[in-house]
Amino acid sequence: MTDIVKTISFDLWHKDPELFANQLGENQKLTGFCGIKDHPIAKELVDDCINMFADFFHQNNQIKMQYFDKNLGGARGYTPYKTETPKDGNHADLKEFWQMGRDLPLNHMYKKYMFDNYFASEIPEFEIKIKELFSSFDHFGHQLMQAIALYLQLDIDHFKNSINHGNSVLRAIHYPPVASGESGERAGAHGDINLITLLIGGHKPGLEILFENKWVPINTEQNTVVCNIGDMLERYTNHLLPSVIHRVTSDSGQIMDSSRYSIPFFLHPNPDWLIKTLPSCIDNDHPDLYPKSIIADDFLQQRLHEINLL
Repeated sequence: MTDIVKTISFDLWHKDPELFANQLGENQKLTGFCGIKDHPIAKELVDDCINMFADFFHQNNQIKMQYFDKNLGGARGYTPYKTETPKDGNHADLKEFWQMGRDLPLNHMYKKYMFDNYFASEIPEFEIKIKELFSSFDHFGHQLMQAIALYLQLDIDHFKNSINHGNSVLRAIHYPPVASGESGERAGAHGDINLITLLIGGHKPGLEILFENKWVPINTEQNTVVCNIGDMLERYTNHLLPSVIHRVTSDSGQIMDSSRYSIPFFLHPNPDWLIKTLPSCIDNDHPDLYPKSIIADDFLQQRLHEINLL
């Protein structure tokens, strides 16, 4: 099968926003995913962060566990190997990860929803680099949400005040070498919880999407950002934009004996955003699949329990 996830150039956004929005939306409508090249996230910064996290993940467990708090649901700091389990899955993922979220002042109205960040003191540039990458992803994600708004025939700033203080997280993932006969996948079959996910660095073999009941590998160039739809946006658009099931498989000999790193950014709405089906996505042929709306943070907490992080 030819590559079903297409790659488009972000340069088009500056020349013809509506054409870019249409290409992004049509690709995501088909597969839930779209590759984006010529994006504003600096390759040097990504490379620095992957090398930095490789250094951290190869620290001993005593050091890494200093940054783990089981009460945070993986929201901040370190989460150990084989902790997260896919929704309805039987085996924990063969991965460990680090998460950073938005920094908010103590008196901010959303502070109760967001925890303080951790920074690994063993690596001098850690705080500076991870904050810079979070900011780059956050800005780019807001631009892509503008494009999605245009595709949905909404005002370009439709999502602006719903994501400006979103509970977004940057996750650095380490998939260690897989022992022969070990149960589970590097990341089991799942859909993402949030609005959109931006993924960079995960370009070794392994990422697959479930398309027409078959697992199809995703092959993109090294510096491409892969953008996919999450469950919240799928729900908001009444499945016009689908949250497609995907995984990082460990059943290929060529990838089992080496580490794999990736850095996804999960763009979330503000915690009190009401996920209520967009009226323009409802008609006689597409009745409202979600007549009962839900607050974004309630949806998030429900899913964190389902994937064994709470």
